[in-house]
Amino acid sequence: MARLRIGVLISGRGSNLQALIDAAADPAYPAEIVLVISNRAEAQGLRRAADAGIAHQVVAERDRTAFAAAANGALRQNGVELIALAGFMRLLDTGFVEAWRDRMVNIHPSLLPAFPGLHPQRQALMAGARFSGCTVHFVRTEVDTGPIIAQAVVPVHDDDDEESLSARILTAEHRLYPLALRLHAEGRLRIDGNRVSVAGGTAPDIAALNPLEALASRGGSAIPRAEISQRARRR
Repeated sequence: MARLRIGVLISGRGSNLQALIDAAADPAYPAEIVLVISNRAEAQGLRRAADAGIAHQVVAERDRTAFAAAANGALRQNGVELIALAGFMRLLDTGFVEAWRDRMVNIHPSLLPAFPGLHPQRQALMAGARFSGCTVHFVRTEVDTGPIIAQAVVPVHDDDDEESLSARILTAEHRLYPLALRLHAEGRLRIDGNRVSVAGGTAPDIAALNPLEALASRGGSAIPRAEISQRARRR
């Protein structure tokens, strides 16, 4: 069976691109990366593409319509069947998004629909979330919306900052994105409205608690009871 031809759009270091390159290096993987496009000439991901022998080019037009025209021409010239956005940090032209509807996916470092947009890890920390993660979804014209293909969950630690939480999520992204593209390449995804069903897919039978339930069995509290009562009265 012919492998699905993927074009990847990047803006930066390309760590998710590298995860896809590594996955596609397996001949049994049902997709191959045939083109990498960056809107920034200094993007480190371009070197990753070059090292892997993948065609790559810079499309630096600042005008959104001009960028769309140039990128679309390159993608079609290379026979791209699916676009994967991997750290691509600019808004796309509406016409471009619609032209590639259901054939363009994105990965976002939060459990969408929570914390869309910029700095989602910072948003999660500021909101006091106990869990965060990442989402692969089909792209729609509204930012960080579209039918969700797959998600991965990671815990938020009490001592996390934006950097440490981002690193934990990124590790999950590197596992999730190749999985989502595999499912698409194998023809196992069906879009119904804003939901995606996965043929043969099974949801994990889990219920994760943060903090751990075992904490309640240890007895006592790190905070004196009198102080707890004072805090409660202040609320």
